[in-house]
Amino acid sequence: MLMSRDVTPSRTVARQSMRLLISSRDAAALRHLQSLSQRIPGLQVTTRLVSNGHTDPLYGLEQMPDLLLLRLSHLWREELAALLQRPAQERPPLLVCGPLDELEGMRLAMQAGARDFFPEPVAAEELQAAIGRVLSEARSGTGCGGKLIAVMNAKGGSGATSLACNLAQQLSASGASTLLLDMDLQFGSVTHYLDVRPSHSHLEVLQQIDELDSVALRGFCSHFSPDLHVLGGRSSELCLPQDVHQEQLESLLRLARSTYDWVVVDLPRQIDHLTSITLEQADRVYILVQQSLSHLKDATRLMRILRDDLGVQGSHLQVVVNRYNKVAPVSLKDIAEALRCADLQKLPNDYAVVSESQNTGVPLGIHAPRAPVTLAMRELCQELLGTEAAAQGLLKRTFGRLFRG
Repeated sequence: MLMSRDVTPSRTVARQSMRLLISSRDAAALRHLQSLSQRIPGLQVTTRLVSNGHTDPLYGLEQMPDLLLLRLSHLWREELAALLQRPAQERPPLLVCGPLDELEGMRLAMQAGARDFFPEPVAAEELQAAIGRVLSEARSGTGCGGKLIAVMNAKGGSGATSLACNLAQQLSASGASTLLLDMDLQFGSVTHYLDVRPSHSHLEVLQQIDELDSVALRGFCSHFSPDLHVLGGRSSELCLPQDVHQEQLESLLRLARSTYDWVVVDLPRQIDHLTSITLEQADRVYILVQQSLSHLKDATRLMRILRDDLGVQGSHLQVVVNRYNKVAPVSLKDIAEALRCADLQKLPNDYAVVSESQNTGVPLGIHAPRAPVTLAMRELCQELLGTEAAAQGLLKRTFGRLFRG
């Protein structure tokens, strides 16, 4: 039996109130989570005690909540699997708590879209802060902001930084405001690739992010052009991953997406709390690979981690074969089959042109606009711009009357 009740009278809830649903099979845990959550102003809290029947915490709801807090039980596999059966767009942001220590459970929770997990006993400050972050995102309309593009090597030296820099330049050349963010905290090189001198570092921005607005963020960035801003590290500054908290990066990405049309992130080749946040939120993830067995082995492992462990949607993943050679022993067919990716993008092997572009700090679009590798990168850019334009057109046609009256 599913039992639901509002703990905030509907007459006193403003129209702008956000709706939180707490679902649990444990009545005592449900009351405790309710007492913690209802202290947040402007939040309409609904509880659902599940005593038997369906394991889907959203089953039978006429109106979806803005946020779901799920207290897992011994049936956590069934509960998370029920959420995963729903399309991603039909699942509200998810917070998870409960007696879940198994790695499989954590993976399922991430795949179901869990933003955070709280071991028991749940700390009031941590839960309230997490709820506040999700509600802030919803109220600010983060999902309607700029697009986030992540670029990552499958194996070191595959060309991710080159693609990130040139893709950002191409996007900005189309007239779109673009931020190029270097998330290699120790050995980032995007400022060298574009020959800009950083007056401030990404660490400075991250440490002050709660005090910044869009104007301040633009001021902290280096400006390659009026439409292309760059944020990276300084060679004299040592930054360790533990120096940056998850909440700081989430706030930076949220502010960047509300400030710029495009945010292109050059990611280091590692999986940690920072790269995983970026990968999970990215609208497109480019994985750079070359035609060798060692590249293919590492790419296979990385794609498995992205799909199975981090829950990145397959439609968001794009494999780019860099320095493509049609007579290489490892063919495009081999790569497509191994990575389970039929639609591969190719960048031709134009080493001399790319090397000169990097050494001079002049992007390919300016340095060699007619070179084959430049044209290939321009196609990637046009594909992104075309997808965005098509999506905007569909939204306007579908929801125009609803929002404009």
